[in-house]
Amino acid sequence: MATARRQIVAWESRWFVPVGVTAFVATILIVVSNIVVSGLNNSGHQSEFLISANEHGGKVALYAGLQALGFLLLGLPLYFLFRATAVRSDRFRRQMVGVVIAAPIFFAIAAIITGVVTSEAATKFVNEEVPAKMTKQEAAKECTKERSEKGAKEFGEEWTKGSNPLANCEETEIADDRAEQSLDQSGLQGLGFGFGLAARLGFAVALLYTCLYAMRVGLLTRFWGSLGMALGVASLILAPEFSLIFFIYLGLLALGRLPGGRPPAWAAGEAVPWPTPGEKAAQELQPEDPSAEVVEAPELPAGRDEGGDEGKAGDGPSGGEPGDGSGGSGGPGEGPRRKRKRRG
Repeated sequence: MATARRQIVAWESRWFVPVGVTAFVATILIVVSNIVVSGLNNSGHQSEFLISANEHGGKVALYAGLQALGFLLLGLPLYFLFRATAVRSDRFRRQMVGVVIAAPIFFAIAAIITGVVTSEAATKFVNEEVPAKMTKQEAAKECTKERSEKGAKEFGEEWTKGSNPLANCEETEIADDRAEQSLDQSGLQGLGFGFGLAARLGFAVALLYTCLYAMRVGLLTRFWGSLGMALGVASLILAPEFSLIFFIYLGLLALGRLPGGRPPAWAAGEAVPWPTPGEKAAQELQPEDPSAEVVEAPELPAGRDEGGDEGKAGDGPSGGEPGDGSGGSGGPGEGPRRKRKRRG
């Protein structure tokens, strides 16, 4: 058993630095990819985005490549934590390793497909290969409704291009519809959406399950275990980029850069569960040195208080007259003698 624990600790020690570095590199790549794509014109209109994507095709390709590589690299620290948890718990389902490996791969595939679909749609849109389904009458109806809801002043401020805000709105609505049709014409868009949804679902399950058991066996603190589970759910509902907060922590943990060091379970090579609130309270009540013997205090003699002072004031030597025998020459329970008067 001790040999098995030493082998576990030795294997993890060899991988601590590669895992920590990979976690930070993956985080940087994903953040940079989002910065790159933010450079494209994304004012809320799909038509303007596709025009910008056509003009900056290199940015689209760079975004897809960085995003794919970043999520692929996230698979290593996630698998490392999964394996470290699995060897410390018999109840942990090792069959979940397929989800842990597949989720980052699906993210990478979805990123590549998204880049390809965007480039193809941008080319089709600029070349006007795909017509719009929205008619001018439908566009006019939409813009008239929008102007009545926002008011003429706000509507005019939003559609400042040209001398006629209403006509500008109608033109943009038709262009956006044509951009949507250009994206829908790509046969890969549905495939990319499917891979993206599967990646989000798998990543959420993998992070939630791994962090739960890693917290139970003592590899993660209660705070970071709970936060990792919450970020796993957030990657499904909101965006997977939120989970990068957890991977930054995991990178610091692997590199040994946390202020409090790694939890004890890492060095033990086995599960070291965190104490419950009741166990913590019991530990605080225990003496600091359990091996110390309890020594009973001796009983105080009569006439002495707990502080060791003799009797009350005037009952001891300081209170009697010299030579009157009141200095306590009698037994322990004997009080001071009384003087006898001489008879003349």
